[in-house]
Amino acid sequence: QVQFVESGGGLVQPGGSLRLSCAASGFNLDYYAIALFRPAPGKERERISCLTSTDGSTYYTDSVKGRFTISRANAKNTVYLQMNSLKHEDTSVYSCAAYIASQCRGPMDYWGKGTLVSVSS
Repeated sequence: QVQFVESGGGLVQPGGSLRLSCAASGFNLDYYAIALFRPAPGKERERISCLTSTDGSTYYTDSVKGRFTISRANAKNTVYLQMNSLKHEDTSVYSCAAYIASQCRGPMDYWGKGTLVSVSS
């Protein structure tokens, strides 16, 4: 059975950190580019970060550059998003997605259900 499950969300104070996990079962993340999305005003969603499966290239939207880091643990079939210096505006549901290809473009093959990150004092 194919599953793609996010975890690691929660309540954190501004300036704090969280690490989100995207754990896959039933398919091998080694062959997929993995991205994390969150809803965005006026758009269906905003891509926050992406990690290719070929050369490990990374992508970050401007608002999280320098604060978030995406990485892959192949042995655990998991992708992580380390979120530092969190701000109120980072509050959202974060969802993991696997692109059908090894690059960060094109259609998605698998989606997780999301994990809630709340940044509040």
